[in-house]
Amino acid sequence: MFQDKDITGIIEGEELCSLLPHRGKMFLLSRISTYNKKKNTLSAEYDIGPGCLFYDPEFGGVPSWVGIECMAQSISALSGIINRDEGKKPPPGFILSISNLELAVPFLSSGTVLRTYVREDYRLDAVFSYNCEMSGQDLSGSYPVGRANIMVMEAGDLSRWESL
Repeated sequence: MFQDKDITGIIEGEELCSLLPHRGKMFLLSRISTYNKKKNTLSAEYDIGPGCLFYDPEFGGVPSWVGIECMAQSISALSGIINRDEGKKPPPGFILSISNLELAVPFLSSGTVLRTYVREDYRLDAVFSYNCEMSGQDLSGSYPVGRANIMVMEAGDLSRWESL
């Protein structure tokens, strides 16, 4: 796992909410723990519990595939930080593809902290590719959850599509 130790300082609450378009239970990040705008990396955390949108009481947690959205929201948070610091409104984005997905566990138990790590591999205009990894932290320690490569596209103003 890679971790960026250059810029630390937890971002959470209203500041975190201002970086992403997601709201309510679909907001799947609890905090950002580190980021580096020069290296285009970010690590974030999501606290797993009964209040999670995808919580399944039968298994006492959430399916690990929920981590895919956590990785995507981590990418969105990094974009939000970069754009905010440039005085721009964070642009909406879309997942174009997910490749090389590997999930090491089927579920994340309540009380687990899901950690996501994203690193930009390349960009071409408004299309970006990220190497993403996930780990879980619970009372028994840290363990790998999964990894994937995610390609995203930042969109411009979406208001022109509202009338369609």
